[in-house]
Amino acid sequence: QVSLVEIGGGLVEPGGSLRLSCTASGFNLSTNGMSWYRRTPGKSRALIVNLSSAGAGGVTFFVPSVKDRFTISSDNHANTVYLQMNNLRPEDTAEYFCNSRGLWGQGTQVTVSS
Repeated sequence: QVSLVEIGGGLVEPGGSLRLSCTASGFNLSTNGMSWYRRTPGKSRALIVNLSSAGAGGVTFFVPSVKDRFTISSDNHANTVYLQMNNLRPEDTAEYFCNSRGLWGQGTQVTVSS
């Protein structure tokens, strides 16, 4: 059975940091592309990061609103990709999802508030 699971969301103050993880089961994430999306109430999921391959040599695209604040790393042994989010802003508040091979994780809520 193939699946993706995100964890790591929570409540953080503006300027704080969180690290989300996306762990794949049933397939090798390092040989596939993957993306991070986020969704705010009443809106569709919006792409924020695209990784052409979670393995070595992958090319990463960040949308301008998160570029220079968010970074990507991976642990191929754990079949996991991490989204490190720094200098978080209230407008980053959303439910965050990872996607690979057409699969979606269940999402994890990030709330940025003082």
